[in-house]
Amino acid sequence: MTPADTMISVKAAQPASRRNDLAVAVVATLAMVAVNALGGFPGLTDAGGDNDSLLRLVEVRDMLAGQGWFDLHQYRMGVEGGFVMHWSRLVDAPLAAIIFVASALTGSMAVAETIAEVLWPALLFCLALLFTIRAVRSFAGAGAVLPAVVIGAAALHFIGIFSPGALDHHNVQLTLTMASLSLLLEAPVRRWAALLAGLCAALTLAVGMETAPYVATIGVCVSLLFVADPSGERRIAKDFGLGFAGVSALVFLTTIAPSVWGQPQCDAFSTVQFVVAALAGCGLAAAASLDMANSTLGRRLMALGLLALTLAAVMLCFFPQCLAAPYAEIDPRLSQIWLGHIEEAQSIIQLVLDDPAMAVARFATPLVAIVLMALHFSHGGWRRQDSLVGALLVVAVLVSAWEVRGSTFSIALAVIPLCAWIAKWRQRAEASPSRNSVLRMAAAWLISVNAVWSGAAGAASSAFETNAAVKDASADAPCHGKASFAALGRMPGTTVLSISNLGSPILAFTGHRALASLYHRNVAGNVLALDALLGSASDAKVVVDNHHVGLVALCRGNPESRLFASTAPDGFLAGLMRGSVPDWLEPVAETRGAPLELYRVRPTD
Repeated sequence: MTPADTMISVKAAQPASRRNDLAVAVVATLAMVAVNALGGFPGLTDAGGDNDSLLRLVEVRDMLAGQGWFDLHQYRMGVEGGFVMHWSRLVDAPLAAIIFVASALTGSMAVAETIAEVLWPALLFCLALLFTIRAVRSFAGAGAVLPAVVIGAAALHFIGIFSPGALDHHNVQLTLTMASLSLLLEAPVRRWAALLAGLCAALTLAVGMETAPYVATIGVCVSLLFVADPSGERRIAKDFGLGFAGVSALVFLTTIAPSVWGQPQCDAFSTVQFVVAALAGCGLAAAASLDMANSTLGRRLMALGLLALTLAAVMLCFFPQCLAAPYAEIDPRLSQIWLGHIEEAQSIIQLVLDDPAMAVARFATPLVAIVLMALHFSHGGWRRQDSLVGALLVVAVLVSAWEVRGSTFSIALAVIPLCAWIAKWRQRAEASPSRNSVLRMAAAWLISVNAVWSGAAGAASSAFETNAAVKDASADAPCHGKASFAALGRMPGTTVLSISNLGSPILAFTGHRALASLYHRNVAGNVLALDALLGSASDAKVVVDNHHVGLVALCRGNPESRLFASTAPDGFLAGLMRGSVPDWLEPVAETRGAPLELYRVRPTD
């Protein structure tokens, strides 16, 4: 059989294999939804601290109620007038469409929202699993597909961003990143794959800046593969660059208001990201298309080097503020007290000190996967697939070492080399069955499942824990559940003073405004809340009077409340937790002893 015949047979087999991959992804998704249904969909009534999903729902409600497409203000949060959120309408739009259609069919907005909260994460889970399976198929062959289904579904379920009620954008970003990787792995044998990969990379960057390291890594890999193998990678580099630049321009034109085209934003898609993406994509496409730029190794290196220097010069000359630390402009007190205790923003060092069991659960499989890739590299035979997967995996682990939130990507990417490892031992066990080969295959399966590491680490932590803290046994100690806000929801609308952890639930479950929130752009509201809660009762009264606060909400069981009380034991919040209520506050009787206690501000004479 000639190489051309082989290529034809591979292409002929692809449609059937892709249909099979989709079928098993759908079955796995239905199983995941069924498991959650048997548990009563707990995430729909208790967000579990997922403030972003709650605020996303609020954002979609506001848009359906008539708030403009380009208007990203959150008017019910922060000081009077609110603040502009840094999120993208690209996630709001499909959610709004689902709710609009479901409400038209059911006649109930509440039912429609429930449908969206179940359907949207399930759809993304299915797509993420599908692209994981296809990436594994391209990386390790058909023998690794079964492990990809099992290990991939377990990993995606473990990271928790696809659970019912998860409306945050991280699941969208992971799905698009896996799609871009999968398409690039298929690009040598699939004509439009590289163009679609560029599209997905641009979309994931437009959804949120957290994925900038992964998008940059993908772009660098495509460029270096083109340098090393122009005959095989020229078309891929050109199509990827065109897709990346074209979709970036489309997103800029359709999601950014013309009135702010000249206003650079470092934490959201704006003129900064558009200019860089357009230059990078068009520059790569040009280098891959022009013979004068790619005819020799030296010319390819020179062309891409000039492109890199141009991008660096643009950033330094026009957008130097975006080269600073992400939260450099935040008030130092917020950085110390607020950002320093956000779990997903912690480093691996802090996580090991605070929760070693969680550190093992989050980092074990990615580190095993990196070891496997390193061993493969040391034995020679490095392929283009290894370059793409290995580079993304290493970057994801480095990002997660800096901020734990990156572990959602590293865990998902680790599935690919882990499944190849399992497939290798499956093949050996089938070729020469023996007790030793079967045990090694079983060990590979167990080592590749995050839940095994999580369970083992949790058991070890419990065994060695001698001074365990007594846990609050109340129904909703941290005030995550919808029921805790029922009494607040029945009260006339006003501005509520509370810890930042309660900001999104207040907006999602009631009609009130919230002064504080877990969002870095709400600097004014968060600083005022910090001054009030950590200061004296007199300080709090000044904030209450100046900003028309009508209610104070106290959640004793929330970790943020305990942190504030220990930080300022003589402060206003600590006094409330001890039962010291100033005379300008009146306890709401029906909430006494409830997880969320309310205090009404007495009207002034």
